[in-house]
Amino acid sequence: MVVDIRKGMPNPKLDRLEFERRFLARFEDPAFDSLRPELRRAARIAWGAYDEGRKAPLTRQAGVGYADPSYDLSVDWLEARAALDAATAENLDPHGPDRVLLINASPRSEHTCPGEMSKTWRLLQTAADTLQAFDVRCDILDLARLASGYDLAILPCKACFSTSPALCHWPCSCYPNHSLAQVNDAMHSIYPMWMRAHGVMIVTPVHWYQAPTVLKSMMDRLVCADGGNPDPTTTHGKTVAEAKRLENGWRYPRHLAGRVFSVVVHGDAAGAEGLRRAISDWMRDLGLRPAGEAALLDRYIGYYRPYGASHAELDADDAIREETRNAARTLQEAVRRARRGEPEPGQNLTRPRPK
Repeated sequence: MVVDIRKGMPNPKLDRLEFERRFLARFEDPAFDSLRPELRRAARIAWGAYDEGRKAPLTRQAGVGYADPSYDLSVDWLEARAALDAATAENLDPHGPDRVLLINASPRSEHTCPGEMSKTWRLLQTAADTLQAFDVRCDILDLARLASGYDLAILPCKACFSTSPALCHWPCSCYPNHSLAQVNDAMHSIYPMWMRAHGVMIVTPVHWYQAPTVLKSMMDRLVCADGGNPDPTTTHGKTVAEAKRLENGWRYPRHLAGRVFSVVVHGDAAGAEGLRRAISDWMRDLGLRPAGEAALLDRYIGYYRPYGASHAELDADDAIREETRNAARTLQEAVRRARRGEPEPGQNLTRPRPK
């Protein structure tokens, strides 16, 4: 492969005055007035990290098991990798419990602006109760925390994979980036939840025919699970030329393959079927397999009815609650079958197109 690196986009770098204005904007509350001299000093230190591009100020040698043991890797990334390894061990423990990751994909919460819980959360609780009755260990990932929690986000995917899959590290090494104040990224705690699970259920509303922002952000950042590079020392960090050279013959490891999934999508007027298909296709691309027909559900709650009465509409809809229970039951059965090693038809075939 010819290494051809294209450049030419506008430089987003700030001058010092604009940088300090943005830095200090977090402290507009008059309660900080007595600390203005200290905050200006902190802004000067932060400017130095930004100006010099100190993405990972704390590093240590990669050590045994990496292609270049002497290469200095981010301590943040090494800790994230250790959490993934621990989660993998739990997933593979034959004596451990069946584990299901339940994902609430609605940003709505009574703990911030909307002032009311989501119907998605209620359906997720129905699924959790059903699974726990089968002694399934449930981990709940509440993506509403991204909208209601303090200084927590899933930061955007930078599309390293499109430059080369070898440049997209597993887990993601783009964050934290301390020089850009891109910290408190939720994905380093989310990756182990996916790795630990034997089955995954996503319960989501429709937002404008699409996945809610919080769900789509997580989906994008899971690209590293579908072919990503588990050894950043092979590219010495983000060295583009090295990554492009490695891509010839890349094996596209599917780090989450073999897990089973369920998807429950609800809407109020349109888009539920399309979103259910999109999420299902995406999870298949990750190497997960559908638990069964009953585990893939799209329904409408209060179809074209007033939003203000939507919880009452759910109260009256016994069928969707039972369908959600059936989705959970189907997922539980599929997890048991998968852990017994029962193969899916065609599972052992060689893929002619590894990408």
